[in-house]
Parts: sequence; structure tokens; C-alpha cells
Amino acid sequence: MSDEFMALQKQGTWSLQPPPSNKPILGCKWIFKLKTTPDGKIDRYKARLVAQGFDQEHGVNFTETFSPVAKLPTIRVLLLIALHQNWPTLQFDISNAFLHGDLHEEVYMKQPPAFTDNQHPHYVCRLHKAIYGLKQAPRQWYTKLTQSLLQFGFTFSKADPSLLLYRSDSVRLYLLIYVDDLLLTGNHSPTIDRLLLMLKTTFSLKQLGAVDTFLGIQVLKKPGGIFLHQTKYATDLLNSSGFINCTAVPTPITLKSSGLVQSDQLFSDPSFYRRLAGSLNYLTITRPDIAFAVNSICQNMHNPTNGNFQAIKRLLRYIQGTISYGLPLNPGNMQLTTFVDADWASNSVDRKSVTAFCSFLGPTLISWCVKKQVTVAKSSTEAEYRALSSATSDIIWLRRLLDDFSLPQSKPTSIYCDNTSAIALAHNPVFHARTKHIEIDYHFISQHIQQKAISISHINTQDQIADILTKPLSPLRFSQLRDKLTIRSTSAEFEGDC
Repeated sequence: MSDEFMALQKQGTWSLQPPPSNKPILGCKWIFKLKTTPDGKIDRYKARLVAQGFDQEHGVNFTETFSPVAKLPTIRVLLLIALHQNWPTLQFDISNAFLHGDLHEEVYMKQPPAFTDNQHPHYVCRLHKAIYGLKQAPRQWYTKLTQSLLQFGFTFSKADPSLLLYRSDSVRLYLLIYVDDLLLTGNHSPTIDRLLLMLKTTFSLKQLGAVDTFLGIQVLKKPGGIFLHQTKYATDLLNSSGFINCTAVPTPITLKSSGLVQSDQLFSDPSFYRRLAGSLNYLTITRPDIAFAVNSICQNMHNPTNGNFQAIKRLLRYIQGTISYGLPLNPGNMQLTTFVDADWASNSVDRKSVTAFCSFLGPTLISWCVKKQVTVAKSSTEAEYRALSSATSDIIWLRRLLDDFSLPQSKPTSIYCDNTSAIALAHNPVFHARTKHIEIDYHFISQHIQQKAISISHINTQDQIADILTKPLSPLRFSQLRDKLTIRSTSAEFEGDC
């Protein structure tokens, strides 16, 4: 606590003033956290002073709050580009990052507990820096950091505002921002050294060396590639939920279940259900094999039933048996391909369909999606067509992202769909009373076909990889598609390279 308080004082975070009569005064509290290393050992004990920003009033002591964070596909692509180019990938952390953000609004806070000024015990803190807990703190930090990077010569990515690009002659640097965690790769060591000197001078930069853990994702180097996994996170989840010694099962969801198990009896602890569902959702960062099951579970957050909790227990048992599974990144031809599927009217409650797609850059899975469609589809063709439209939107974004990484796609992105009617409609529109309502989706897809951004081809249902993202499957079918999705165990991935 003393170290944190001294850092706040050194940063000029506040000045003590008599309490104003017409301004709200926020409370504050100390938050304590145990930081661990990737192997679970204690790294350090951390204390942080946090303002109680939930009492802030819009237009009084805050206005704008939005601050972007890096999209997960951007992280995967950056790591893959560095691997493909044989560039180093460096990781950094900014200590007390939010305290670098300048505060423009008039904000007052009570003095920190245990650190009340003896000479002015009734004074309050007039904040000058965007302390943690304030609604505008993330935005002010992002603005401060990016202003410094722009002055250095970086520009914003057109696809992801948390990715900044440095281009000068043959020099290429890519910097990724996720709040106060930074990833950097590039091909010119002198420019990297100059950048690090600037960041050290301006901010409290902590160099963490080559990336090994980022946002709880463990990064393992292997011959010719990288392996992303969340084994420690999954182990902690199983321990905290009491499932570390449970019996494993071969699939995350039973064939009898639609993923939306219904029961009249409400689950007794909905907060526990929501906490587990949120934790499971974070695990999908490297585990698309559980994406459909997690999506189904998260549709019942408001009033979960005992049946819904049984679905969570089933998923935890599957994770227990696949705890070391993850996602390999391997360089290849760097051409983008996408598999699209839909499960028509699969939800027995509202009869809405499921959209699913997964995109590969060469042999590496970089993006995937599972979501329930907003409107009820009147036919399987309509459900597949809406899935094609969603996938096309993601592909256009990915192509723009790859342009930013100086990796433009020279050919149309191949989309594989197993519905011949949807493919026929994409190439030869025949609108009548039954299909007129999806005409907008047609024009969107057709435009990108004509512009040679995408091409749509038929694939046999047995080879449709996205099928694993749409419905419960038998153990054999699930295992086959999981392999095609490239999800493997840590041991299998490394044994394959021996």
C-alpha cells in the first residue's frame, strides 16, 4: 500500500483542497491482488487504490468513456505475422498506466483509507490524473499513449484502432494495445530501441521480454510455430468451481441437449452460474471447440435453471479431460479461407437458427463466431444465407486487417458452404414471395462476389468444419471436426514435431 501511495504522490495524482459545497465527492478503496507467474508461483503482492466511479454523474464529472481494446483475431494475426516473418515478439507493461492520463473534468475524491493527511484530515483530493475506477480513466490513458505513438510516427490501423503501424521505407513495426499491456513486433532493431527509449522516458515501461503469457493466454514456442493455450486458467477454473477431480466426458454437450436445457426449477445461485459462464466464455479465446456449448449456456444468464446448470457441469467435465488443449499457430501460404454453416430453427423455445463460421489464414485458425440469429428464418436456405452474410462481413474486416499488416489477399477469399440452394441464390438471384425479405443480404454478398473479395463454393456436409460450432455432435464426429479445427493437446502438438 505504501509503495502504491508513494507512486500516486509522485505522479501528482491529486492535490488536497477543502471540500466543495456543490460538487459530488467520490469514495475510494484499496484493492488487493496476488500476481502469479505462468507456472502458478507467487510473483508479487499488489495493492491498488480505486475510485468509486459508480457514483459519477454524466455531464458533471465525466463525459466520454469509450476506449478500444485489441480484437482477439488481431492478436492471433500479429503473432502469426511475426512467426511468418521470423521477427521477435516483445511484451511490455505500463506501471500505473491510468495515472498517466490527464483528467480534464473537475473530480473530487475522499482521502485514501489509512493515508489521511494529519494536518488536513477533512480535506478532499482534487484529482488531476485519471485514477483507476473513474469511468473516463481507460479513455484518457488510451488517448495519452496513442498521442505519444502518433508523434513517434505510428499511424492507426484502419481495421482495429488498438493496432498501430510504423512504416518508413522498408521498416515495419506493429504495436498492439490492450489497456496497459503492449505487444510489439517488427523488422528493425534500431527503430525498436528508439521506440522503447521514448516509452521509458514518457511512461513507466516494464519490459517483459519475449511473449510467454498475454492476457492469461500462455504462449509456447515450438519448432516452426507457436502454441496458444489456457491450461493454468482452466485449472484455476476447475479448482474454484470444485470440478478438478470430476470424471471427464468426450464432448462438451450431450446429443440429447440443444444446448438450451429447460427446467421449471430455477437454479438456487444464479450469481455462481453467471460467474462460471463468464469464465467459460473467456476460455473460448483458445478453445473454439467449446464455443457452441458456451454460447448455449450464456443464453440463460437471467434466470438459469437446474437444467442449465447441468449443462455447465457437463462442459466442466469435458474441460477436465482436455485441460491442456489449445490452438497452434503455424505459418503457411497465408491465404484466407472460411467455412460457414447454420443450424436451422434449432432453438426449441424461439425457433431461431444458429450462425457459425471459422476462418483460417493458411493452416491457422484466426477467427470464429457462434451466435443465434436475430430473426426467425423461414427455411434452411434463409438460415444459411444469413450465416453467409455474417461471415462475409467478418471476411471483409479480416482482409482489411491483413492489408494493414502488409499482407494483401491477391485472390478472392474462398467461402465453403454445404447448402446448394444458398449458393445458387448467391450467384443467380431468384426473388419471389418466399425469399424477397433476404434481398438486402443478397445484394451485400453479391457486391463482394462481383468485387472479387469472396467466392462461394460447395463443400460436402461431412467436411464442413463449422458444423462443430452449430450443434451437439456424437463423440466420433466431434473428435473428427475438432482435429480439423486444429485444436490439439499440448503433448500431442509437441510430440508431432519430434
